[in-house]
Order: sequence, then structure tokens, then C-alpha cells
Amino acid sequence: MSMQLRVVHATTFEYDGKAVASYNQARLTPQTTPGQIVSHSRVEVSPAPFTYEYRDYFGTAVTAFEVLDPHDAMTVTGTSTVHTSRSPAAPPTIGWDDLAAPEVSDTWTEYLVVNSLVAPPADLAARFDTLRDAALPGEAARAVCALVHAEVEYRTGSTDVHTQAADAWQQRAGVCQDIAHLAVGGLRSLGIPARYVSGYFHPQAQPVVGETVPGESHAWVEWWDDGWHAFDPTNDTEPGDRYVVLAAGRDYGDVKPLSGIYSGAATSSMAVDVTITRLA
Repeated sequence: MSMQLRVVHATTFEYDGKAVASYNQARLTPQTTPGQIVSHSRVEVSPAPFTYEYRDYFGTAVTAFEVLDPHDAMTVTGTSTVHTSRSPAAPPTIGWDDLAAPEVSDTWTEYLVVNSLVAPPADLAARFDTLRDAALPGEAARAVCALVHAEVEYRTGSTDVHTQAADAWQQRAGVCQDIAHLAVGGLRSLGIPARYVSGYFHPQAQPVVGETVPGESHAWVEWWDDGWHAFDPTNDTEPGDRYVVLAAGRDYGDVKPLSGIYSGAATSSMAVDVTITRLA
């Protein structure tokens, strides 16, 4: 079932005093892919900044901006209209030997590095290792996601953006970022190229046309199986037309919606509001 979705992602910063300079990057522009087409997208900043746009190493559209005038608040709003129409993923095709071939391992080498952010602890790594018995890597990948989904509770506020996957595993709780990191680490530990995907997710199973609802930023994974295969371990499902892809990278550090530096007063608060409307 195809959909037309409008996403509004607004972030407001308020400062204890005046910020005299602010240099930032926003990754708030969805990608056009075989499963979604972006018909409209804009990033607005107040106070008015100097902006320029580029695509980063991973192909994500980035809006870089500078606010040099003194200000005590800043609002960044990304607004997009996206047509989604995803077909069910093809069944696994490539074998373990195919993954080890240079044309795969060399091409996707960045998505095979098990860094400290995604590395599974020893007990979980041992459980992942038993999944090598699967006939095909795609089957093992699905088992990795099922294991993480079954063992880690989604619990708002249990972690923050700096939490490592191993810490989320130890408490058996985290948010979608942690669950995606655990799955990425498990996939890579088996030699399966995997990447972290950020975007949005309409929370209603049957979205009503014209109804605006509170949405949420979301994270899931993709693994290489003669093409990128997406899966959401948080909800234990393959992403469908309620999902909008923003960016993909090695981990959360590559896809932060907003990042930057400033001088002057300390940040007193940050508020994020995401709404999603099904237009058709």
C-alpha cells in the first residue's frame, strides 16, 4: 500500500543568554530511493542563517548553516513530502563464500568494522556466533534481529545518544538507536556488511488520510544480500510504507539529525517535535 507522507521535524534550542556564533549541520532531507520519492523538502532556520548544501561521504543530503548574529534561541525545521511504495524484499540469495569475496568485503569494508559503539559484549557475541550455522547469511541476519528484539526491551529514557550497544545489552533495555546498534554489531561480527539507517516511522498501523499525529525519529538496519535489505529489529518487521528514510551510515554518529558548535551562553533547553500526516 503506497502512501504520501508529510513529515515536520522541528528542533528548538534556547540559551541562557546570548549565543554569539553557531555552526551546524542538519541531516533532515529524506533520500529518494527505489522505495520512496521525495517530492518536496526544505530546511528552515531562525534566526536567518548563511546556508549551503552538499552530500556527505555516505550520500546523505546535508544542510550546513551558520548563525553569526547574537541570539538567545534557534529553531531548525525540516519539512518534507515523501511518496513511499516498497515491495517485499526478495528472499536471501548470496552465500557465505560470496560475502567473503573481495568484490563484497572490499566494497563494503566500512560496514564490516565492529567499533566500540556497536561491538557486542562477549556473552552476546558467543550467541551471535552460533547463528553461523544458517544456510545463508540472510537467514542468519534475520536471526540476529530476532534475538535482539526478543532480549532487549524498548524503554524510553533508559539510554542516551552516547550509550554503547554493550551497555544497552547489559541492562537489556534501550531505544531504537541502541537496538539498531546491537543488530549492526551482531551482523558485522558474522561478516555481514550492515549499516545504520535513520528516518521516521508513522506510529499507526492504518494511517488516516489527513490526520496529523505525533511522529518519531526512528532507527533500523540494512544488511547486504546482493543489495541492501532493510529490517527494523525494534518492531521485528520489515520496513514498509510507513517508514521514511533520512540517512544511512556506519552508526548514529554518521546520521545525527543536527550537530554543531557554538560560542557564548550555555544551552538551557532543547525541544524536539515531530509530526507526520498521511496526505494520500
